[in-house]
Amino acid sequence: MPKETVFTLVASIVTLLIGAVIAFFVGVQYRKRVAEAELGNAEDEAKRIVSEAIKNAESKKKEALVEAKDEIHKMRTEAEREMKERRSEITRLERRTQQKEESLEKRSDKLEKKEEELQLKLQNAEKTLQEAEMVKHHQFEMLEKISGFSTEQAKEYLLANLDDELTRDKALRIAATEQRIREEAEDKARSIVSQAIQRIASDHVAEVTVSVVPLPNDEMKGRIIGREGRNIRTLETLTGVDLIIDDTPEAITLSSHDPVKREIARIALEKLIQDGRIHPSRIEEMVEKAGREVEAKIKQDGERASMETGVHGIHPELVRLLGRMRYRTSYGQNVLEHSIEVANLAGVMAAEIGANVALAKRAGLLHDIGKALTHKIEGSHVQIGVDVARKYKENNDVIHAIEAHHGDVEPSTTIACLVQAADAISAARPGARRENIENYIKRLEKLEEITNSFNGVEKSFAIQAGREIRVLLRPDIISDDQLTITAREICKKIEEELDYPGQIKVHCIRENRAIEYAK
Repeated sequence: MPKETVFTLVASIVTLLIGAVIAFFVGVQYRKRVAEAELGNAEDEAKRIVSEAIKNAESKKKEALVEAKDEIHKMRTEAEREMKERRSEITRLERRTQQKEESLEKRSDKLEKKEEELQLKLQNAEKTLQEAEMVKHHQFEMLEKISGFSTEQAKEYLLANLDDELTRDKALRIAATEQRIREEAEDKARSIVSQAIQRIASDHVAEVTVSVVPLPNDEMKGRIIGREGRNIRTLETLTGVDLIIDDTPEAITLSSHDPVKREIARIALEKLIQDGRIHPSRIEEMVEKAGREVEAKIKQDGERASMETGVHGIHPELVRLLGRMRYRTSYGQNVLEHSIEVANLAGVMAAEIGANVALAKRAGLLHDIGKALTHKIEGSHVQIGVDVARKYKENNDVIHAIEAHHGDVEPSTTIACLVQAADAISAARPGARRENIENYIKRLEKLEEITNSFNGVEKSFAIQAGREIRVLLRPDIISDDQLTITAREICKKIEEELDYPGQIKVHCIRENRAIEYAK
């Protein structure tokens, strides 16, 4: 290879190496300047981000303060509203309490006036009795002067004249009585057997006038009351039932003398609690729905009672009243179940003595029908039942059995005696009713004690399970004219001092006896 070529090649390589070194240093300087420029931009960007972050933090801080102030204002407004509602509720309760106090004062004034009027009437009656005694004594004196006979002589004369006439009449009456006894021997025997059965026990009457509805929690009480009490007012107005909301935990008491209304209110309130939506329109809807349910249940229960006892052809309105008795209780005993039991017992006893089984069952089923209306009509359930049965053209024997089943009238038919006995058996069987034997005996002893405290009372006997008191009076102290007044005073003292179910019949007896011995 020529030297020039080698030289040229070496020179080219050296040139390339020098150029590469120069390019390397130039690139390093360029990258350094670019890196420095990017670092400056990054510092500027970091400063900008920090500045924006500070601004955002200040903005959020201001927003948080505003929201906190709004929340405090809202809580303060809510607290003021709740205090206002509670004050309104307290004012309403105070108003109701004041109204009740005024009503009680008015009733007390009326009772005092009636007592004064009664005392005045009693004084006038005593004065009239004294005047009558004076007139009677004066008339006896005039008769003795006119006739020329003393009282004893006049009696002997009249008795001597009447003796012969009465002898023939007595013979005729004895013959007629014997004939009637022969004709009625079979019915009389049945009556005696049924009367013997009925003396095993008697009935007690009571009512439950409240129902308790459980709540899931105490917060539900406030929702049931509603804003300014609108919910509870709507419910009370639509159902006619008083809602008692007190300190009892998780419970509301419903109070009403109408058991059907109380049941409607109970069902409606339970549905509202379960649904959770409690406002006037929803309350109205639930009350209407509960009313339809109860009416349907009443009809079903009445028809069930008729089917179970085999008593058919009852008027539809009486069937509905039977169903209403499903919601009445006497000392814990359901009145409808009690009536079904009485019907079956009366039917069994009627079959045993050969009486009319169907009529006995019918009378037993309807004997307490008046209890379905005692909250609407004044009077005892016996009289109400008689009026209702007569209104719907029931059999006369059934009506008499209803009237006699508590001894208000003497039973004159076998059916009446059977119903009275079955009613007593159903009420007296163990576990039927809540009154225990100790309270029962104390009530009878107190009844006799009150009666024996009156002057002129010789003895007294509480009978018919305390539904009647027989009072034997001393004829030398109590006259015939004073008999009615004494009975009235005994009734008044019993009403004031004794708590008892139903009503008590005071039966005063005064008699003179003359005893002579034939020797």
